[in-house]
Amino acid sequence: MNLKSKTHHWMLAGIVAAAAVLPAAQASADGAAGTAAQVVSDTDLAAELGILQGEGSGLTDAYLSKPTTRLQAAILYLRMKGLEGEAAAFSMPDRETFSDAVLVWPEGRNILAYLKHHPELGWTGIGGGKFDPLSGITSEQVYKVMLEAVGYKQDQYFTYDKVLEAARLAGLGKEAAAKPFRNVNMASVLVESLSAKVKGTGKTLAEVLTEKRVIKPDALRALSYDFLSYAAKPELGTYLADSKGRTLYYFSKDSANLNSCQGKCLENWPVYYSEKLKVPAGLKKEDFGTLTRADGTKQTTYKGWPLYYYIGDKAPGDTFGEAVNKIWYVVEAPSFAAIGQKEGIGLYLTDSYGRTLYTFDKDSYEKSACSGTCETNWPVYYEEAVQAPTGTDQADFTTMTRADGSKQTAYKGAPLYRFSKDGNRGDTLGQNVNNIWHAVDPFSFAGTAKPAGKSYQVDISGFAFGIPELTVEAGSTVTFTNLDSVRHNAAAVDGSFATPLLSKGESATIQLDKPGVYDYVCEPHKSSMKGRIIVK
Repeated sequence: MNLKSKTHHWMLAGIVAAAAVLPAAQASADGAAGTAAQVVSDTDLAAELGILQGEGSGLTDAYLSKPTTRLQAAILYLRMKGLEGEAAAFSMPDRETFSDAVLVWPEGRNILAYLKHHPELGWTGIGGGKFDPLSGITSEQVYKVMLEAVGYKQDQYFTYDKVLEAARLAGLGKEAAAKPFRNVNMASVLVESLSAKVKGTGKTLAEVLTEKRVIKPDALRALSYDFLSYAAKPELGTYLADSKGRTLYYFSKDSANLNSCQGKCLENWPVYYSEKLKVPAGLKKEDFGTLTRADGTKQTTYKGWPLYYYIGDKAPGDTFGEAVNKIWYVVEAPSFAAIGQKEGIGLYLTDSYGRTLYTFDKDSYEKSACSGTCETNWPVYYEEAVQAPTGTDQADFTTMTRADGSKQTAYKGAPLYRFSKDGNRGDTLGQNVNNIWHAVDPFSFAGTAKPAGKSYQVDISGFAFGIPELTVEAGSTVTFTNLDSVRHNAAAVDGSFATPLLSKGESATIQLDKPGVYDYVCEPHKSSMKGRIIVK
């Protein structure tokens, strides 16, 4: 999409025309966390609007994780305008549609032909007779359209290079940092747009459209809910904040007793509670609940962790409560390793739901010795892109591949497990079982020693790698030396390593720590110069 085509109103006009009733959903709290909370997610609301429909199975995690393409955005626009069926049945000779329509499926070609035949809809392509249907959209493109929908015209109120800044001033921009822009981000944007203030009216877009009978009055209900949002800092990752940007925390001692914070503690760490809550797309509404505390007050929970503010945070974005006494932490989301604390054990790693994690003495570096019945009793722990607690090193949380091809999270090289007899959060029944299973103190745990690797040499001569297939141990180094007068390099196909281009007599060394099969090529001569390294 070039700059001129970025002025096309491909999103908001349709969003508001299709908005319908937005019912609140019920979500149960986690186990001991207490009573049900009234929670709805942006994903639910987008589905209720009928705009995001997914692929076959609906708004699955797989669908939501995909980047949103230009053609998807166009289909959303047509769907919201009630024109999708008409467009899908439309056909024109190939010479009269976009030249790159052949890149998509037959019904998609019909839709592109329809857009070509109806330039008044604003989808006139990128120039040169092309539409570029499979390219992704950006948050800048999305928020440019949103601003214009609420009365702020480009070049009159903002320039395109300042679009995200202008969006924030208008109360928009929850998904401004999304790169690439995915369907899950689109779900949040579809909902966010209805809460935007329309310039010169003092009213939200939803209120204005309700008055015009474009959407039903019930649509305002969910928009009045308190909402949680993502915040992010390089040193903390992504974490939860309330609707005013105030940071939320969890308390390590709550892993064993949800009422661990009492008296003066509650003065310094006030509870967070919302009776009706809207949560970001990508978070499961079932992960939120309400705890009724011992004194009768209520508190919102996330994955069973009661949520708190910190009295020392004076402004939105403050995170002064992070890692206080190594027992208070921001609530990283959606995937994080937490820290619990229990008398007799001290600090220990848990999963994001507060379930204790263990190591096995018989394991070696990123290699599990637990299978069969052992694995039944000690289920492996794996979370994708797990965020590390402050005070630990993100690089110490790694993903290993087990013998059966499944994934497992390791900490400092040690595979992590749960214990099948730990029925409730805070249980530590696996601690010191047979003196070979142990809870993990993240700060004192030394880790599993990485095996010492060996050194290998691969000469490059006659436009070929001297050892086409090489098997090495994890942790080994491989040195490539170019003996040709023409420059060569060695670059993994999956991007895991690449040497610089080497002149005659020059060498470069790589180290391979993770088991796997690494195919590589010489980039200037990739069609003929190929090799493989197998890491055991």
